[in-house]
Amino acid sequence: MKVDFIIDGAAAPAASGATYARRDPVTGAVASEAAAASEADVAKVVDAAARAFPAWSQTGPGERRALLLRAADLIEARADEFVKPMIEEIGATAPWAGFNVHFAASMLREAAALTTQIVGEIIPADKPGVISLAVRQPAGVVLGIAPWNAPVILGVRAIAAPLACGNTVILKSSEVCPATHRLIGQIMNDAGFPKGVVNVISNAPDDAPKVVAALIAHPAVKRVNFTGSSKVGKLIAKLAAEHLKPVLLELGGKAPLIVLDDADVDAAVNAAVFGAFANAGQICMSTERLIVDAKVADAFVDKLAKRAAALPSGDPRGPVVLGSLVNIGAAERMDELIADAVGKGAEVVAGGKRNGTIVEATVIDRVTPSMRIYHEESFGPVKPVVRVSGEEEAIRVANDTEYGLSAAVFSRDVQRALQVAKRIESGICHINGPTVHDEAQMPFGGVKASGYGRFGSKAVIDEFTDLRWITIEGPQQYPF
Repeated sequence: MKVDFIIDGAAAPAASGATYARRDPVTGAVASEAAAASEADVAKVVDAAARAFPAWSQTGPGERRALLLRAADLIEARADEFVKPMIEEIGATAPWAGFNVHFAASMLREAAALTTQIVGEIIPADKPGVISLAVRQPAGVVLGIAPWNAPVILGVRAIAAPLACGNTVILKSSEVCPATHRLIGQIMNDAGFPKGVVNVISNAPDDAPKVVAALIAHPAVKRVNFTGSSKVGKLIAKLAAEHLKPVLLELGGKAPLIVLDDADVDAAVNAAVFGAFANAGQICMSTERLIVDAKVADAFVDKLAKRAAALPSGDPRGPVVLGSLVNIGAAERMDELIADAVGKGAEVVAGGKRNGTIVEATVIDRVTPSMRIYHEESFGPVKPVVRVSGEEEAIRVANDTEYGLSAAVFSRDVQRALQVAKRIESGICHINGPTVHDEAQMPFGGVKASGYGRFGSKAVIDEFTDLRWITIEGPQQYPF
């Protein structure tokens, strides 16, 4: 599959003619051949977005809403077009592709609802006869850098709210799924967005540092949003800081699911199975630590192990729950985490085997802080159980991480669970629900090494607009 850029509403190759190949993680066949950007392409794409900004920023909220709603309808109508590239580029299953599309459509519809929520206020002034206005205005060109793991959801999220706020956008696609991300841009343009308002650019993996640096450095780029690893997020934040540009970061996670001694164990197991193994654990909110009170740990582990062992894994083209990991390196890392834990006294109670990039749903019991899996984000289907004694230790273990994105607490006593939730250091916490949950109207984001800023809800308006103070004044006396 040949993948060009989308610049100024049209397909465009790299200025140098360079391309790179993305291979199917299961078969090794070429999944897509994408244009590989250089600094010359960066200048071209940013200039196109900058030219389109003045007219787009003055477009009324009704027109912006209509285009976003049209894009939502169109992306759903063309859902089948996303299945093949997602299977071939990232090893996803067809159900995961379908979920991605339908949730992305909901994000576009929520963004459409935001267009009339970008409001200001009149602020009382001490100066006589003055009307002081606080006005929100579009920022300019917004750069969205999206990851591969939920490519349609996170690709759309990178551009939907910025467009609703009157900005033009550049989606820098993931090196892993350029065809999937380009299809988003094509659908947005097919929905009727004016030329230059929605642009998509791709780069070869080795060129990512210089391409991203050039994009962020361009004077016309006014905002940056990035979803991905904490390691890369720190580099993005540093680059943005050098140019005094605001950046919205949604980064890694090590989400705890706490099972208190009075929890409904069956409900907790159900949530753990879904939260830990959806998309083979390759979700930022994925349940990464199962923190279980010792009083119910035996029952919980026994039930969880049986459920995990029954989950089918294999080629994503088949009827499986767990498809492929994104590449062989990610799969081999699962072996390393398992071997390290077992070597230090943990016990594999389900799974543990790998076939190429396919890794079984794996549960490791009796994990301690000496083990890598206790601290490191696995981003795969290998999940640790940490046994604790009481509520205080559960909270301490939950917070014993650099990350702080999502969390969950299970207890039959909701007030007790709420008090625990308030003490967990995370941007999101669900009581008696899985760690994996999102809705377009919710303020989504993390704390600590999981990033800062919020996607979703009215909070996202602050991220992609400038707040200006404007006064209307009349004749007045001056001291000199």
